[in-house]
Amino acid sequence: MLKVSVTILTYNQAAFIGEAIESAVNQITDFEYEILVGDDYSNDGTRDIILQYQKQYPDKVKPVFHAKNLGQNGLFNTIETLKLAKGKYIAHMDGDDYWINPHKLQKQVDFMEAHPDFSACFHNAFVTYEDGSPTEELNPPDQKAVIGVDDLIGEEEIWFMATSAVMFRNGLMYYPEWFMKSTSGDIPRYVILTKQGPIGYLPEIMSVYRKNRAGASFKDHYRDARFLRNRIMMYSGINKETDHKYDRALRRNIARYYRMLLDSRQYGKTYFRRAGLALYYLYLKNPDSVEYREVFRDYILPKWVMSTYSFFALLPHRMRESESTR
Repeated sequence: MLKVSVTILTYNQAAFIGEAIESAVNQITDFEYEILVGDDYSNDGTRDIILQYQKQYPDKVKPVFHAKNLGQNGLFNTIETLKLAKGKYIAHMDGDDYWINPHKLQKQVDFMEAHPDFSACFHNAFVTYEDGSPTEELNPPDQKAVIGVDDLIGEEEIWFMATSAVMFRNGLMYYPEWFMKSTSGDIPRYVILTKQGPIGYLPEIMSVYRKNRAGASFKDHYRDARFLRNRIMMYSGINKETDHKYDRALRRNIARYYRMLLDSRQYGKTYFRRAGLALYYLYLKNPDSVEYREVFRDYILPKWVMSTYSFFALLPHRMRESESTR
């Protein structure tokens, strides 16, 4: 059996895809591996670059071209590409990221072979920004060495594994209905993997996660109701997937997205829909009295009530001012 399948997922990343593929073909290993490049119907020249690398490395680089864009923020491109993977292990990478250590695959395979009960492993990574902000390490010095489901569930969104840093065992993934509807692939994937075995951490920095406008992270709009409702659906699915073991934390996480919905573009000027959402948010979150009053005042209490209250509350003051000016 082939040892590793490298899966590179891309869409309209002509400026970056060459560096990603180059970093994969330059890996030094004592085993054979394949590179599957799943392109989601790019129209910016990305496919031409992929074909150039296939011509240069015909035994290693294998294009996976689709007849149309499969949608869902690249999720279906990922799933269809993974179906073709023949390796015992899968090393994932987005088309705008790249590896900076030629021994990355070897180090991760050695770890996985030494830990047969682990579902996956990941390493540290650099995060670099297109606006010139300083490069940062993704994982802190005290990053936990063994990751379980508990480490991925919280009252807020938890993410600390760069896509380009993860290697997992082939054949472990499955795709519930809620997963197939999610616009995020990484978060639910790691939850499903940890259900079948822990994830190990290698502290060495071996890849670069590039944040840019062509990357998936910039498609997550926290003022867009569609995105927020998708997150609500995803975390509701994770709650069910984990048999409601983390119900309290996930309910508060879901409540957080309902709170953001109140200020989303689609709900900004719709009183009745927004008031209903606000009531449901208060039910889910059960916030302290200060926040409760703020939400009730800002989203539930009709504006005309506040205006009427303000008018009568200020009326004595206005009358005194009027009398004093006579």
